[in-house]
Order: sequence, then C-alpha cells, then structure tokens
Amino acid sequence: MTEIDLEKENKAIAQEYKELLRISYQTLTPEDKKLIRKAFDVSVEAHKEQRRKSGEAYIFHPIAVAKIVASEIGLGATSIAAALLHDVVEDTPTTIQDIERLFNPKVAQIVEGLTKISMVQKDLNASLQAENFRKMILTLNDDVRVILIKLADRLHNMQTMESMQEDKQTKIASETLYIYAPLAHRLGLYNIKTKLEDLGLKYTEPAVYNDIVSKIKETKEEQDAYIDDITAVLKTALDEEGIEYIIKGRPKSIYSIRRKMKAQNVSFDEVYDKFALRIVYKSNPHDEKFLAWKIYSIVTDYYRPSPSRLRDWISSPKSTGYEALHITVMGPKGRWVEVQVRSERMDEIAEKGYAAHYKYKNGATEESGLDVWLNLLKEALENSETNAVDFVEDFKMNLYSKEIFVFTPKGEIKSLPKGATSLDFAFSIHSEIGIRTRGTRVNGKLVPLNFELKSGDQIEVITSQHQKPTVNWLDYVTTSRAKTKIKNVLNENTKKIGEEGKELLTRKLKHLKITLNESVVNELVNFFKLKTSLDLFYRVGIGAIENQQLKDYAAQKSNTFINFFKNKMKRSPSTADEDIHKPIISSSYDMLVFGKEHDKLDYKLSPCCNPIPGDDVFGFVTINEGIKVHKKDCPNAIGMQSNYAYRIMTAKWIDSSQEEFKAIINITGMDVLGLTNQLTKVISNNMHVNIQSISLSTDAGIFHGQVAVIVQNNTILKKMINNIKKIDGIDKVTRVYKT
Repeated sequence: MTEIDLEKENKAIAQEYKELLRISYQTLTPEDKKLIRKAFDVSVEAHKEQRRKSGEAYIFHPIAVAKIVASEIGLGATSIAAALLHDVVEDTPTTIQDIERLFNPKVAQIVEGLTKISMVQKDLNASLQAENFRKMILTLNDDVRVILIKLADRLHNMQTMESMQEDKQTKIASETLYIYAPLAHRLGLYNIKTKLEDLGLKYTEPAVYNDIVSKIKETKEEQDAYIDDITAVLKTALDEEGIEYIIKGRPKSIYSIRRKMKAQNVSFDEVYDKFALRIVYKSNPHDEKFLAWKIYSIVTDYYRPSPSRLRDWISSPKSTGYEALHITVMGPKGRWVEVQVRSERMDEIAEKGYAAHYKYKNGATEESGLDVWLNLLKEALENSETNAVDFVEDFKMNLYSKEIFVFTPKGEIKSLPKGATSLDFAFSIHSEIGIRTRGTRVNGKLVPLNFELKSGDQIEVITSQHQKPTVNWLDYVTTSRAKTKIKNVLNENTKKIGEEGKELLTRKLKHLKITLNESVVNELVNFFKLKTSLDLFYRVGIGAIENQQLKDYAAQKSNTFINFFKNKMKRSPSTADEDIHKPIISSSYDMLVFGKEHDKLDYKLSPCCNPIPGDDVFGFVTINEGIKVHKKDCPNAIGMQSNYAYRIMTAKWIDSSQEEFKAIINITGMDVLGLTNQLTKVISNNMHVNIQSISLSTDAGIFHGQVAVIVQNNTILKKMINNIKKIDGIDKVTRVYKT
C-alpha cells in the first residue's frame, strides 16, 4: 500500500472517530471523551497490522460497532469504549488484565464477556451449537451490555458479509435469524431486529430477497403517492388542533413481507399492509395519553378503522417497554393502512429500547437502567438446567411470544405469553402459589387448570397446603418458568418416594436374608430391567414391585454359580449407567398413549421410519390396519398431515410406572356414627392416592358410598381397599370395572 493510500486511510479513520463522538445519543462529559479516546488509541495500536477480508484496515470494524452502540442502541461511554476494544483480547496479544489496568473493571468485565462469546467454537452440530448459544445467553446474567454490544457486532458483520464464502454466509445468517433477531426483539431494539432479519433473509433466501426488493422499488412511486394523499388529509386536521407532529411513511420490512407471503400463501401483490404511517407527536408527560387518543379520533374521522385490529400499547405497554397506538384503517382505493401513533418519548424507546428508558427515568444512571432489563430476561434464563437444545428453544419461545394482558383479583395487570393457561398465571405470581394451586376462577367462574387465558381475563387462584403437582400438570402449562418449577417438584417428590422405597426394600430383603448393598442394588436394577437405582427405589415406594417378584430375585440369587457369570456380564455397564443417569428420573418410556385423554389403544409401529420409545411420534388411522405410529420427522409426515389431517392422532411415550389410573370403588356397610369421617381419613392417609370424586348416602341405617380415586398401580389400590375393609361397620368393598 502506498504512503498516499495510508494517509488517506488514516484521515478516514480520524473522520470516523469524530463521527462517533458526534452521533452519540448520550451527553458525553470530558471524562467520557477521555475514556473513549484512550480506548480508540489502544484499539488502533492493537489492530494496526490487521485487515478484513475486504482489504480495509480492521480498525474500521470496532469503530462501526461503537457507532451502532452509541447512536442506534444509545449506550454511554463505558459501552462505547468496550465496543472499541471488543476484539482486542481475542485477536491481539493484549490481555484482560491489561484492559483492567488501562481502563476500569467495568470495561474489562464487558470486554471479557464479549471475548467469552467469541471464543465459542464455530461449525458445530446442533446440540453443541445449542450449548454455545446457551453459554452466550447466560452471559446476560453478568451484564446485559455484553449482549447489546454483541448485537451491534453481529449487525455490522451482517452488513459487511459480501466477501465471505457462501456456506459461511448461510451459517452466520441462519444463526442471526435463529437467536440474534429474537434477542433484539426482546430487548426492544426494533430497528436492529428489522435490519438483522432483512439481512438474514438476504443470505438464506437470496432469490426471494432480491425479488421482493425489486418489487418494492417498482411500486415505490405509487406507494409514496398513496401515502402523500393520506398525509395531506390528516395534516390539515392535525394542524387545526395545534398538535406538533411529524408524519413518516414506513414500508414493511422485507422479512415481514416474506413471512406474510409464506403464512397466508399469497403473492407480493396480495400483501395489503406493505406500508404504515407513523405520527410522532410532541407532548409533555401529562398530556401524552390524551393526545394519542385525540389523534386517534382525528384519523378515524376521515378513515374507517378495523375495530378488531386496534392495538393499545399505551394503556398496557409491552413487556419490552414498547408503547404506541396502532390503528388499521381503510384508506383510499379500498386498501388497509396501519397508522402508528407515538409521542417522541415512545418513539425513542421503540428505537433505542433500554437506553432511552433510563434517560427518561429522571436522570437515572446507566447502571440502574440495567436492572429493568435484567429482570425481564431472568425469567427466560430460569430454565438453565435443561438440555441445551430445549433451553435454547424455550428461550426463543419466551423471546418471540406474543403477549396477553390479564388481571389479578385486585385489578393489577399482568402480562403473559399468548397461549398461557390459568395454571401458568398462578406460577407467574409466585412459584409457591403455583405449586399449591387447587383450582382457578376466571371472571368469577371455576375453570380447569389448563384453561387458555385471553386478554382482559381476571383470574383468582385457589390454593391448598395439601396440593402437589402431578405429571399431568406439565401438559397444562406453556411457560418455561411453570414447566421448570413443576419438574423440580416432581423430581423432589420422586426422590422422596425413592427414599421411602429404599427403606422399605431394605426391610423386605432382610426377611429374605439379603442385605441391601451396592452390588445387590445393581443386580436388582438389572433383574427388573431398569436404568438407575432411583428407578428401582421409586417403584418399590409406589408398590409397583411386589413381594413375589423380590422372592423370584432371591431364588435366582441363591443359584450363585449362574449368578456369578450373569453379574460379570451385566454389572459393570449398570454401574456406569448409574453414574450417568443419577439425576434422571426414570427414562423407561415404555408405553404409548393417544389423544388428549392419553388413551391406551392398539397400534403398530410403521416400518417407514421405525420409531423407538422416546421418539416424538403421532398416530395415523389407516383404513385396514388400525393405528400406525410414525415419527414426527418421518419423510411421509408432512404429506400425511397436510392431506389427511382428520386421521392424525397425537401420541406420546410415557413411563408406565409413573402413569396414573382411575378406579371406582363401591362401599356398603352400616351407618355407624363417624363412619364417613373415618372413611375419608383412611383414603386420604393412603400415600399416592388422589380422590377424584366421592358420593356418600345413607338409607334406613344402610350406608352406600362410591369413591373414584387416581392411583399409580393395582398394588396401591389393593392396599387401600384392605384398609377400608378394616373400618368398623364396613360390610363390602368392591371395585367397579365399568366407569
């Protein structure tokens, strides 16, 4: 490179630096400028030998990222300095200790967080990739600014990807659509989210992207003229009212046009709301809401609104902090147009999210503004114990979920993801309330726990100290917070039953002259074809392993010669298994059930995809061969599901030892004083029995009762029937086999 080129480049670098200070959203003090200058100098020095694939000096990249951080995300000096230094530790000999010595612990902490994210390996299979995403997401707990700067870094990389290989472009673009765009959405950075999505589409579906871009260009003139028509009408009316405002036309993003074309199966021309009008008005805090509705009434005086498409995010802001009034009106030529009404403050929050929030919080500092955002994300991070793929999927679900707004009995408003149930609501108030939920009332009416809530519902939770979650509860909730809490309690419960089972097993084996030790546990796990010792103890605890089966084991054990060889062959894998599976609660999914009611039906496993227990499957009702079970990702699945949707049955594998059964018992006897009390006491004192319904009546001294109970197996039921028979005055206890 010639001297003149270098001089030209240095001038351009200096120009970029000045621009960075000029466009900063925050007011920079002399100290701030000093900090940024120092970071700039260190970065220039560290990267001086590096060039990007395009050939330009590497330093242009950190400056570009810092500019996005300063103007589009609106962060302060600490973050701008960290953005300038974000690649220094990873790409040059400079260490984190150097950064801490030269700057301050905060800058060093953010740079370290960014380095950690960059260090995750690239080009991995799905589960390792998910593990890396999990690590990245969990850095949110350290400092949300790490992820905000990472988003700026990702945006600039996406903007400058032309010179990369095609496969790299596709990989980076897919990652962007998969995790970074949803993150930007959740953080309220709508501008960045839109840019990331559009660029993601550009590299994942270039033909589609280019087609939409060219069509937008073709129709631009016509659309501008259309927007001008509406604007002219509204301007006159708004001016008369003395409102200070600006009107901007806002074309729909390329990605959202593509999404609409796909979802509704329509062509570009059939996507009607390809553009929107945004009215941004000046207002003091006191009049903000009043003016928004005043503008609403002016707009609807001229254009007929669609009542079902009014969105009032001013009275109930989104949990990202987004506030606006969205009105969809019928414009000229019979076309729907969305009109967005926002004050300048709301507009800034929509564009900058987190940074604008604390700016409007009466001079609150950057640090105190962080709390709001971390609290929003903590919930999505609560599920960090699950496997990485599920964790990332759950996290994404939390990021993109649409919201509904519901009320507590006292009239406080709560936001929940769309599709949430009344049991989700109970867990959103407090996990202890969720665990103890006995029932829920919605708008004064008792409803099932899996009742799907709608915006505006008022929910009351009825709790009981004796209530405990059951496995079925996992099907009643949709939020990851509720699912995690329920799983934790079920695991604790299983462990508790396991501990009781271990004591019981020790006593039972004593009678058979066998001492319970590690090798006996391993033999029993093998004998009953289980995976872990916890599975064994749990089954003993609920009575699924009977005395006769233990006698069979003892008889086999006494034949020591055969047993010695059997043990040699089986024991070691079991011990290894034990270590691997220790925390897992029973993984023997050995029974298939169908439909919402978990019916047990006859079925055949389909040879085209050979499902095995534990696979995600569905049932397909054939004409001659009954139900055939296919994997959800079977090559024939999409065809079957689209052409014969009415024949598809939901199906899932369950652990038969943890399945619950309903049994109805008829009881007759003499009407003795206190009998009813005695009876309910005996049933409820029986461990692991839930009473579903009970009806008792007396007629001329004769007592009749019918009790429906939920039990896990026949042994528990037999034990309970024997206990009922012992009650004074009871004559007959019979099980009814037809419900």
